[in-house]
Amino acid sequence: MNPLTLSLILTTLFTGTLITMLSSHWLTAWMGLEMNMLTMIPILTKTTNPRSTEAATKYFMTQTMASMTLMMAFTINLMYSGQWSIMKMTNPMASTMALMALMTKLGMAPFHFWVPEVTQGIALTSGMILLTWQKLAPLSLLYQMATYANTNLICLSGLLSILIGGWGGLNQTQLRKILAYSSISHMGWMLIILIFNPTLTLLNLTIYVLLTLSIFMILANTFTTSMASLTLMWNKTPAMAIMLMITLLSLGGLPPLSGFMPKWLMIHELTKNNSIIMPLSMAIASLLNMYFYMRLIYSSSLTILPSTNNMKMTWQFTNTKNMAMLPTLIILSNMLLPLTPIISMLE
Repeated sequence: MNPLTLSLILTTLFTGTLITMLSSHWLTAWMGLEMNMLTMIPILTKTTNPRSTEAATKYFMTQTMASMTLMMAFTINLMYSGQWSIMKMTNPMASTMALMALMTKLGMAPFHFWVPEVTQGIALTSGMILLTWQKLAPLSLLYQMATYANTNLICLSGLLSILIGGWGGLNQTQLRKILAYSSISHMGWMLIILIFNPTLTLLNLTIYVLLTLSIFMILANTFTTSMASLTLMWNKTPAMAIMLMITLLSLGGLPPLSGFMPKWLMIHELTKNNSIIMPLSMAIASLLNMYFYMRLIYSSSLTILPSTNNMKMTWQFTNTKNMAMLPTLIILSNMLLPLTPIISMLE
């Protein structure tokens, strides 16, 4: 892609998200979402092949349907209350429709079907933007809607997302689909805690974005897209393989890594609100995610050194590029657990 075109597209993407995040008016927030959606289409089709075209079409159709539902929701609210404000959606039907539209945009169950298919059909860098940056704008709207949103629908969708994110990733061999199901699961955690403590949603989002960025950068640098190619990572770049293992464990929420911190604080917050069954169900469902992360680690460690095979030493001649941000991301995404007492005091 032409550098000037790419810079224009990325600037528009950033502007659209910023407009939505800073807006308290439904029309300007909707305009920001539309800017976001339209600029994602050329990013998804950056590598021109039938798979990326199909993925971009699926993304466009799903996001358009969600945008139309959202517009209908705030139009109904305007008819009944005369309010354009995001924080004053008093009509129950309008708020439920808006919630369902934003859940579709986030790819949450039961509106999750597009996420694995779209992620699998696009390049790793495009997938990284889709699973990280594209979550910010809808979540910022949900953050403002948290006070009046349908609690039962949020809890049901969140728990379903965690379960589907675990079950869906079990039989996958493509890493992009595994990360897509992981995204669905993490969105479930964020949505459930949103109605109890929105600050923890922001914390979980930050940790999730750091972890996902780290994993996608490692995979993009090593040209790894499937479990079969993952087994060769030790031969080419052992340091990358070690970083990937640690980051996957952190993504699964294993202590003493950073990924454990938001889950720990969220379970603590839910139990403080006399909710015992919900955090227990969420923690058990998350074990499914941990299982397929461990399976990835096991498959990548099958070719671990030492070995008598000379082909295992090719990492000495392998050049890795674009590595400037990776060490910082790895440190941030795996070593933030000691900051837990400070973060819990800021709640």
